[in-house]
Amino acid sequence: MTVRAKPAAGLAIATIVKNNGHHRDIDEEGESRLEPNVGLEFDSAEDAQEFYNLYATKIGFRIRIGQLYRSRIDGSVVSRRFVCSKEGFQTTSRTGCPAFIRVQRLDSGKWVLANIKKEHNHELEHPGEICPSRIQRKIVTPTPTPTPKSKSASVLSTRTGLRSLDEDGPSGILDFKRLKREKINGETKSEPYKGLEFVSAGEAYEFYHTHAANTGFKVRIGQLFRSKNDGSITSRRFVCSKEGHQHPSRVGCGAFMRIQRQESGRWLVDRFQNEHNHELGAPIDASERVSSKGFKEELSHGLENMDLVESNGGFSLVTRSRESKIGSDWYNELFDYFQARQAEDMGFFYAVEMHKGRAMSVLWADSRSRFSCTQFGDAIVFDTTYRRGSYSVPLASFIGVNHHRQPVLLGCALIAEESEESFTWLFQAWLRAMSGRRPISIVADQDWVIQHSIAQVFPGTHHRFSAWQVVAKEQENIGALLSMNPEFKYEYETCIFQSQTANEFEAAWNVLINKYNMRENTWLKDMYRMRKSWVPLYIKGTFFAGIPTDGSLKSYFGTILTSQAPLSEFLIRYEKALEQRREEERKEDFNSFNLQAVLHTKDPIEDQCRRLYTITTFKVFQKELLECYSYVGIKINVEGAISRYLVQKCGNGDERNTVAFNASNINISCSCKMFEFEGVLCRHALKVFQIMNIRELPSRYILHRWTKDAKYGILRDVDSGGASQDHKALMSWSLREEAKNYIEAGTASLERYKLAFEIMQEGRRNLCWQN
Repeated sequence: MTVRAKPAAGLAIATIVKNNGHHRDIDEEGESRLEPNVGLEFDSAEDAQEFYNLYATKIGFRIRIGQLYRSRIDGSVVSRRFVCSKEGFQTTSRTGCPAFIRVQRLDSGKWVLANIKKEHNHELEHPGEICPSRIQRKIVTPTPTPTPKSKSASVLSTRTGLRSLDEDGPSGILDFKRLKREKINGETKSEPYKGLEFVSAGEAYEFYHTHAANTGFKVRIGQLFRSKNDGSITSRRFVCSKEGHQHPSRVGCGAFMRIQRQESGRWLVDRFQNEHNHELGAPIDASERVSSKGFKEELSHGLENMDLVESNGGFSLVTRSRESKIGSDWYNELFDYFQARQAEDMGFFYAVEMHKGRAMSVLWADSRSRFSCTQFGDAIVFDTTYRRGSYSVPLASFIGVNHHRQPVLLGCALIAEESEESFTWLFQAWLRAMSGRRPISIVADQDWVIQHSIAQVFPGTHHRFSAWQVVAKEQENIGALLSMNPEFKYEYETCIFQSQTANEFEAAWNVLINKYNMRENTWLKDMYRMRKSWVPLYIKGTFFAGIPTDGSLKSYFGTILTSQAPLSEFLIRYEKALEQRREEERKEDFNSFNLQAVLHTKDPIEDQCRRLYTITTFKVFQKELLECYSYVGIKINVEGAISRYLVQKCGNGDERNTVAFNASNINISCSCKMFEFEGVLCRHALKVFQIMNIRELPSRYILHRWTKDAKYGILRDVDSGGASQDHKALMSWSLREEAKNYIEAGTASLERYKLAFEIMQEGRRNLCWQN
């Protein structure tokens, strides 16, 4: 292997010579030297990898194979990255280390070191304590007269039967027949690596199983991902059997291999983690391994419902029964609590998912939560905070936003397992508890099973991805580029957060992926396809009650209900958090009815909104009203009764919004979409109202859900021509909540009871006389 330094770079010519299997780097003065520099040339990408591996051993770190880039013309590999083993954030052992080298293929066929980052964000190990990683090298055995028998053995590899995707032609895939032959003739040392290709998912699984057997651990079938378009499986994960914490024997091991389906139909290893957080066992005899026939996706149970179990000294695939992550002792405790609550709250609802006679997921909601949904169930957050860490309770909650912009509880659940069946049942049960009222929008995780369940149970509801998960996936997939390349970070964030129209976003996105050669980045492809679920431009046209696009609601239970709350304390803490939140809401109700915000203008619109809005919502509106005084509006177009205005801040030409005003019905709309997203008029629309001398806002621009009376008289503005089923449900909850307060006041003393009873009788008689 030779390494050449370009003279122009001012570097001494260095040659790495192989001597008795050891590599030495000799400079012109005989000193041993090993230092990567931009401009170094290599005969092949493998030589560059071996060079960087030796350098890493000398410095005190390990390397992994990073991203590769292909030519858009012929699909050949034109660039490769080799990174520090602590690059990324896929496991707890990784720190997002930015150290890497990138080599690029020249027209001559040589490879040149184009980029390098030497700084690490973690402590290095002492030089010499790390053994060089085994590098894949091709060994060519010359044969004088090749024959059909000797030809197959002319090219060998330290990874038997495997070749890198750098090699052209169909030989770049896994030769499974050859692997089986070699397993019969001797021991197979098959190790996964990023870029390895398989004909089918079954072959990939069998290969990983063989690797696990040789290494000394067992595997399970992990998460899968499906296409949002046709539901076909696009990605699979095979994990160590000790992955997760669902069972005492599991320790959260991060070892896995993930394969991605290519357009050709083949499967590519796109992620691989080989580090275990537990001791490995002795190598296992894998001669009786599972057949790849068990991996047909057409099977009724599917690969996601299969598990690898040890039997008769070997392994076999069996159908996995649905298991609950909820401890069996939880059910008795919960059911006792539910029955006690039902005795004092007639509107208390709970449901239990049953599977083969066993209890699975559980959902519950008291009458207050069900009543809150009639006013504030238009935009909800499906909060699954438990998924982010080692929570002892798989608690999920449905959260809304009340008229004080506080989180309000709309139901709770314990999730037995994260399957499509479980989430679908949960959403359907919640829908029944809330009288069938579907939300306009929902913020929830982007996992395929959740996406599919939401689409099935809430058709027409706009599903927005949880911001924390999008950020986590960004760090996992392009985190290194975001941290190392400020220009890319700026252009990426500008594209996502500053695009005003779909055309602007499309143009900026195409420039971004072309400029940085990211056409083949699978994650970016998927996120572009799902852009309407996370890009602010596509979200702001739907009502989300002002839940910020860069985050979700503050946790409803806060620090009261911690991740490790034991069973004995869970329900006590749950009740405490519930009462604390509802007391905060009562205080805001009192303040809104008894205190007044200070007016800052003489605009009648400001006084109108102060009388109607809660204090919190009025402050949001007041800020927009005050800001509109620093804006100017210029009429740019007139079409019949519709006039269009360009509204921009004085002295700032960058912020430009278009407002359309219809003089015939006083309708107004702004390109910023604040009213559609938040339900409060923006400064741009208010500026045009000022220009048109509108002195009072039309009632349609003051949403009832933001007013002081949001919890009372919920149907006062509805026509009395007849009550639909939806209205009957609303009326029932509204009267029930008022009756609850009436009973509490009427039972305070005997005198109050007598008065309350007389009033109720008189009211009933009046109602009976109505037609």
